[in-house]
Amino acid sequence: MSIRNNRIGELLLKPIISILIGQDQLQFYETIDWQKQSERFRQTNLIYPDYYSQPDFHGIEGGYLNPIAAITYDTVTAYASPPNETRIREQLITTIENQPSRTLDLGCGTGSTTLMLKQAFPEAVVIGLDLSPYMLIVADYKAQQAGLDIKWQHGLAETAAFDDTSFDLVTVSMVLHETPPQISQLIVQECFRLLKPGGQLIILDGNQRKLRYAHWLIELFREPYSKDYAAHSVEDWMIAAFFKQVRTEYAGWIHQITSGIKPIIQEYRADNISKAANISGIN
Repeated sequence: MSIRNNRIGELLLKPIISILIGQDQLQFYETIDWQKQSERFRQTNLIYPDYYSQPDFHGIEGGYLNPIAAITYDTVTAYASPPNETRIREQLITTIENQPSRTLDLGCGTGSTTLMLKQAFPEAVVIGLDLSPYMLIVADYKAQQAGLDIKWQHGLAETAAFDDTSFDLVTVSMVLHETPPQISQLIVQECFRLLKPGGQLIILDGNQRKLRYAHWLIELFREPYSKDYAAHSVEDWMIAAFFKQVRTEYAGWIHQITSGIKPIIQEYRADNISKAANISGIN
């Protein structure tokens, strides 16, 4: 799906968007030829999965495959991240235990966490991957405004086109509540594949315990998979994917940060042998 800049002015949502992001910002976004700019990032052979292309995330027709989602994403996320979105993302940065030389931000959206990662580790190679080319347009603009050299890639978080053990650090921010649980688990498993032994995975997302009792909040922000996300455990997903030192700390009012370490290869093999023995009933 593509919507050129002249389509934005035809939408009844334009007055609402203007209020949300400001008239000056809206005028800037209206100057973008979204179709042309998206071609800089778009992988033409990529097929969008139904779980992503069909739902109307945040109540926007076409979800993240609509430029309006990219325009409004930062504002919506700020409202949905009380009391302060920036401090919540900064808490993710302080959770980093190593000095990464290669970092991947999966499902980077408009690049808010990605920019912070590059600012925290300016010598590191930082890559942001997202499934929406429109999000990447905004992310790239923000990076240019900040004078940051970040690589942006269009692709699926659950099947990222990188070699095994390519990264010291992988982050996933505000993504898993927007995917079905089975896809979330695949994303966690993919993170394990992408990390070097000793590498760290950090997941920032909604507080699952609180969201189980906050269905009104899920309905307010029109999140199609959040109820299913809240019923599960990110910690369990990470442990099942063989991460070690898995722990969760709470951030802000309704968020959590879960981190884990990919064990060194000897530990990983020993774990697999032990689990295989248990399954086979070998003592």
